[in-house]
Amino acid sequence: MTQLPETPWSVSSQEILKTLEVDRQTGLSQTQVETFRQKYGMNRLQQAQQRGAGEILLDQFKSPIIGLLAGAAVLSFVLQDWVEGVAIIVAILVNTIIGFFTEFQATRSMEALQKLSHTTTKVRRDRQLQEIPSEELVPGDIIILDSGDMIAADLRILEANSLNVNESSLTGESVPVSKHAKPLEGDPPLADRLNMLYKGTAITQGSGEAVVVATGMKTQLGRISELTTQGTESEQTPLEKRLDDLGKRLIQLTLLIVIFVAISGIIGGRDLILMVQTAIALAVGAVPEGLPIVATVALARGMWRMAKRQALINRLSAVETLGATGIICTDKTGTLTENQMTANSIITALGEVEIEGEGLEVKGRFRLSDGQSINPLDHEWVKAALEVGVLCNNAALQPQGSNESRVVGDPMEVALLVAAAKAELYRDELLQNLPEVKEDAFDPDLKMMATWHQVGDDYRVAVKGAPESVLNQATQILTPDGVESMDESIRNVWQQRSEHLASQGLRILGLAQKTISTHQASPYDNLTFIGLVSLLDPPRQEVCGAIENCQKAGIRVIMVTGDQAMTARNIGKAVGLTTDDTVDVVQGQDLKNIKTLSGAERQRLLDASIFARVSPEQKLNLIALHQSNNTVVAMTGDGVNDAPALKKADIGVAMGQRGTQVAQEAADMVLQDDAFASIVEAVEQGRAIFDNIRKFTIYLLSGNVGEILAVGIMAFLNAPLPLLPLQILYINFVNDAFPALALGVGEAAPTIMERPPRNPQESVLTRRHWAEIIGYGGVIAAVILGAFIWAWQGLGMNETEAVTVSFMTLGFTRLWHVFNMRDSNSGFFRNEITQNLYVWGALILCSGLLLLAVYLPGLSDVLNTASPSLPAWLLILGMSFIPLVFGQIFKLFSPD
Repeated sequence: MTQLPETPWSVSSQEILKTLEVDRQTGLSQTQVETFRQKYGMNRLQQAQQRGAGEILLDQFKSPIIGLLAGAAVLSFVLQDWVEGVAIIVAILVNTIIGFFTEFQATRSMEALQKLSHTTTKVRRDRQLQEIPSEELVPGDIIILDSGDMIAADLRILEANSLNVNESSLTGESVPVSKHAKPLEGDPPLADRLNMLYKGTAITQGSGEAVVVATGMKTQLGRISELTTQGTESEQTPLEKRLDDLGKRLIQLTLLIVIFVAISGIIGGRDLILMVQTAIALAVGAVPEGLPIVATVALARGMWRMAKRQALINRLSAVETLGATGIICTDKTGTLTENQMTANSIITALGEVEIEGEGLEVKGRFRLSDGQSINPLDHEWVKAALEVGVLCNNAALQPQGSNESRVVGDPMEVALLVAAAKAELYRDELLQNLPEVKEDAFDPDLKMMATWHQVGDDYRVAVKGAPESVLNQATQILTPDGVESMDESIRNVWQQRSEHLASQGLRILGLAQKTISTHQASPYDNLTFIGLVSLLDPPRQEVCGAIENCQKAGIRVIMVTGDQAMTARNIGKAVGLTTDDTVDVVQGQDLKNIKTLSGAERQRLLDASIFARVSPEQKLNLIALHQSNNTVVAMTGDGVNDAPALKKADIGVAMGQRGTQVAQEAADMVLQDDAFASIVEAVEQGRAIFDNIRKFTIYLLSGNVGEILAVGIMAFLNAPLPLLPLQILYINFVNDAFPALALGVGEAAPTIMERPPRNPQESVLTRRHWAEIIGYGGVIAAVILGAFIWAWQGLGMNETEAVTVSFMTLGFTRLWHVFNMRDSNSGFFRNEITQNLYVWGALILCSGLLLLAVYLPGLSDVLNTASPSLPAWLLILGMSFIPLVFGQIFKLFSPD
């Protein structure tokens, strides 16, 4: 059985491969993979300790509210009031059970969501390039490395092309380390093992190949994790902190109120024990202890909805920030467009050669502009263009049938391979005659990449990149008459051709080559320009509607692309960002540090909606500009160099399909489908979650204020109390739990995306909302007192019957009050509340519980209620609808 090398950095790559019994060009066989997996296990670290059911249950008893209830129970037992003591204990248990199950479900939902996110790695197995889940890696796997990859196991480098790695997660050194494949002497410290790559680090530049030498807990990261106590603290979002602060302030305010109520009753000559119990019951009833639980459920439910719509949230705090997003800075390729690149023409000195066939079809024809079909391999300059596109390439094309292929790699590079395959030109066959010696990985500053290929004693250098970059480095051009020198006038002609094609919404690449005698020279000097290749990436069909929705919602959409200005303007027009052919497209070079901008420059950048030729560094300046304007900014990105911008943005959005693992780790949200529409849907969910939390907060507090006012007023007037302590506890159990949970998991209001973004500093409850709470509370209190007095004085009921009427009136009032939580701009019969099935379920359940309170023997005795007569029921139902009518009138005259 193969043994893992103890010091893989000290031996040559050939010895490592021999030790691991693997051929670099073939990779592991499936049999070897299964054997190694049985021996070494899956490539994963030990799972962090999950928050167990016992811990969640214990946390339910840590609430100060439970302390108040327990105090009331103890006091009841001391005074030998056994019925009320047991009833309070039951209330504690019921609240604990509700809290436990809701929090347990939310916790497990979060853990399940985290499992949805996984990384993949490109490996060579059975001679084929495959992309597999990283946890399936085994020692001996041959890994293909590209810029932006997260290293998923410990690797020994076999080949390094300008390979730089960020090892700060292990060494603390933030400066990228340059790597090579040569063996090292002795036993250098980890930071000096320049031929090794370690799990948890990230490739910042370059490419290469490596072999896995350790997986899972055998990696350096695994060994470190064994030395630390694993466990995670629950993440508390700014919103949850604000809710906690709100709860604490409410406790303080409530204690003052109930002390006043208790003292008023005692001074008025009421029974001391009754007033103490009433004060404690009011204290418990006034504080919405369900707020943190319902908030957690609302956030978890919202994250599930986003996940179903292809948006995975990395950080819980991002959910609430999404709702305040005012600007979305989005990339073009793959987000606004399909990211299904098709090479549709090659432009050389021969003229434009059209390429038939779309997508991954490997059958097609090459035609001249006059319609004449040609064999591209018969024309040296067209053949040279196809060869450079194939050689200067890191993608893989594996035919699956007569017409379709399976692909691995960047869509643009895949399109070049497909175009060559239509001419029966394949990378594997070409590399047999032109073996690759090294690669200069794509440089985002130079906007070019190059590969070196052995040709006898010389080297053929294949270069592709941005047309202007390639043209600026070219000193010669390939023509039907051979290689000729390129002057400024010829360069300008080709630049104009490039701009003309870009104006049609095409992605343009420049192709060049040269032959030199040493591979130590610069790859980009004295190039021979071959021509251009145009690639079509059509806009996504759903983008126009999504952008229109953003505009209605007061959210600005800004395109930020590295492509040419003409291409950016054309796509911007196609997706509805602009209708003006002369719209100002800002070049990336104009995105300077905001401290150096004049007033006019600053305003121009703030007003611009399309930015072209933007580097990752310039994205930082754009984000800082809009953040300084007090706007919440979402920024998309896919490359390793986008990571700083994704972190700096208020919401970093990485691409799940074409995004690098580094970008995905840095982002707050990952789009599994790379679609712009998914961002808009996530923003809508973010708004809905904040709206729902605000709704159930207003619902809970307004009902509790009504109870306090009703009891407080009667205690102050030394009149009979309309509600007894246990009745208050029962009402809060019935009405605070189920309707509030139903509101928390409701869908968004139909008009939610027709409002401007909220201020990110805005409190959960503004002055207007406090006014609503007091207004609703006042009406509810008036209804309780009105029903009580009418029953007692008007209908001649005894005190127990009258209290039952006020108790039931409060119960049904709070049930109907849930419909007052609808959006003011929605319809009365058709809105987000009436269409919420959870609300109707809560109403049915709570109505049943209220009926049990008066008709179930035993329970009615504990609550001291009587069975209502027909006149009593008419009074209860009639009075209970008054707050609903008041609320709907208020909605008419006070729209949001």
